[in-house]
Amino acid sequence: MSVRREDRVRPPAELLEAVRAEIARAGELPPERDLSERLRIKRHKLRQTLQFLRQSGEIPQTAPGRRRSPGTPLGQSLARLTNPIEIIEMRSILEPAFARLAAIRASALDIARISQAATTPQNSDYGLADAAFHQAVAIGARNGFAAAIYDIVRKVGRDTRMTLGNMPPICATRLARRDAEHGAIAAAIAERDPDQAERAMRAHLAAVQRQINDRLTPGTSAA
Repeated sequence: MSVRREDRVRPPAELLEAVRAEIARAGELPPERDLSERLRIKRHKLRQTLQFLRQSGEIPQTAPGRRRSPGTPLGQSLARLTNPIEIIEMRSILEPAFARLAAIRASALDIARISQAATTPQNSDYGLADAAFHQAVAIGARNGFAAAIYDIVRKVGRDTRMTLGNMPPICATRLARRDAEHGAIAAAIAERDPDQAERAMRAHLAAVQRQINDRLTPGTSAA
């Protein structure tokens, strides 16, 4: 089977990095139209870049047919079947493995993106900054199929968060604690320590699960 020429061409390094940065910032792969407009590049150039990233395992392969989202019947049905506790339980299964794989497989650029995303930018959206970090770790694991499953989990998780009510204001202490937990994960990945990366991710997600439990059952946590 022959390989098309456009699939063999490595896009310019600066374009690859720009696309990776946009994916990490959004926490998922944005629509092609939005991505091409933000980066001011032609759609065919963008498609070549995305194809290269898919072949390298950095982003999931596209399935034939129309792209599904949480707004489709599939996404809506999944959101109805689950709850925030189940979502964080699934994340606790997937993400420690991603952190372990990232410590082994991530490129220097992957590690740079993970390290940068570990610190929440000033005046940024709290949820988007968190998603960008975890997405960067998932990309660094370089397993396209696992990343595709994870993408579904996070999308459904964004729907189920509506059942938790309005998010309280994020205090500086809580933000600093989250950044410290992200930083510990990023440091272990940068040091190529898969055991520590897995432990740090597991500890971080356990803290997230405690926060979810506290919001679902207020007044039951220890002081």
